[in-house]
Amino acid sequence: MYDLIVVGGGPAGLTATIYAIRKRLNVLLVTKDLGGKTNFHLGLPWIEDYQVIRGLEIVNKFRSELEYLEFARHMEGVDKITKEGDIFTILTKGGGELQARSVIVATGTRQKRLDVPGEKEYIMKGLCYSALSYAPIFIDRTTVVVGDGDLALRSAAELATVAKHVYLVCESGSFMNSALGKKLDAAGNVTVLEGSKVIEIKGDQFARAAVLQEPSGKRRDIEADGIFIEMALVPNSKMVADMVKLDEQGRIIIDCSNRTSVQGLFAAGDVTNSYAEQVLVAVGEGAKAALSAYEYLLPKL
Repeated sequence: MYDLIVVGGGPAGLTATIYAIRKRLNVLLVTKDLGGKTNFHLGLPWIEDYQVIRGLEIVNKFRSELEYLEFARHMEGVDKITKEGDIFTILTKGGGELQARSVIVATGTRQKRLDVPGEKEYIMKGLCYSALSYAPIFIDRTTVVVGDGDLALRSAAELATVAKHVYLVCESGSFMNSALGKKLDAAGNVTVLEGSKVIEIKGDQFARAAVLQEPSGKRRDIEADGIFIEMALVPNSKMVADMVKLDEQGRIIIDCSNRTSVQGLFAAGDVTNSYAEQVLVAVGEGAKAALSAYEYLLPKL
């Protein structure tokens, strides 16, 4: 029986686990990897690590500690979390069961992909799924953003502040009716390609062009220094979907102390309805969740 089980080894989960260890809790991190999305770095011909704010120093420090502390981690995915009385049961992918008095879910999100030729080959090689993280390095560069929603809109807006030109590829332009959409539509360095869809990614060592199918059926190559797929973020919340309150996007609803609708169950990072999908935000949320879990457990310790 553990005091706390943290599910998910990304920035939020790593931070929560280290904070719990330092609070002398009997804690176990259950995850299929250590680092989560920080294991992926966008490669570009001109990029240097110092140009991107990733929060990698603190994440790598926590990951190194947990690589050493074998007793505090269990490398396996999780299928489901249940609760009976005051005890949580974590069912792992391999059929195992782990029990704890409290749980932090920090399982993050997964990106919706295009599933077109070239996409897999160029992931993180000129093509990625997070314009918000990398926009500042695209000063005077040409970029392509693909998506039909607020995520794509925000990403295009972020890039438009520094990029030479932004092509926003969307099959439906209905989301352009918002204030931000109208601002982008009027911007001199933004071209909205409504009705077009990406059918291939081309390049050499790096992605160099998005091949579009226009509404007329004609193919068109858009050459770019960076291609960003901003279709949607799908929260990995299925394991608790029948337990806690979720928002319309399937994210776990939390309060300012990272508490969910279930007592003793906390959540942190991108899997929640907290603001911004950023590493440093997830690190802070992981720390908050661990402190909240500690306060919850204190009378029981």
